[in-house]
Amino acid sequence: MKKIKILALPLLLLLFLSSCTSVRVLSDYDRAADFNEFKSYAFYKTGIDKAQISDLDKKRILRAIETEMGSRGFVKSDSPDILVSIFTKESEQVDVYNNNFGWGGWGGWGWGGFGPGWGWGGWGPGWGWGGNAVSTRTEGSLYIDLIDAKKKELIWQGKGVGTLGNNKNIEKKEARIQQFVSEILEEYPPNAIASK
Repeated sequence: MKKIKILALPLLLLLFLSSCTSVRVLSDYDRAADFNEFKSYAFYKTGIDKAQISDLDKKRILRAIETEMGSRGFVKSDSPDILVSIFTKESEQVDVYNNNFGWGGWGGWGWGGFGPGWGWGGWGPGWGWGGNAVSTRTEGSLYIDLIDAKKKELIWQGKGVGTLGNNKNIEKKEARIQQFVSEILEEYPPNAIASK
């Protein structure tokens, strides 16, 4: 039984850390739009100005979008086929972990290093590890909107949700933003997804 507990803790930690780095992506689009006719783009300044993030992070997002759009054959233009806009949402997530692991001589209630915990087996004295751990994290959503420039209608929207690190390391921050943008725009164009 001891081996199971020793292996379970690193496995849980690994699952938690991997969930922190992933970006959950959703997209939606107008089925009537012909995505093959869109070849050029420009940023929709009015929409981007409303995004409630720092100007430096806006620049990072826009540079990442430029990279991704360029890799898809799009060119920036003064008379674009589509307008690109962004907006963001941020929320604080609170996670509570109940740490009621335990083992011991006879089992039952025991006292561990962090507080009372359950023991295994019958009733009697035993050692346990228990208590609750609370952590907070900031989860952010980045929306990328593609608007038909002629019709002024939304034709595609991608959303990425993930944990935002309050990272002081600029390279890591830029890499995280690039990951968000890349994974969101992986869903565009929707016709390419349907043909896979």
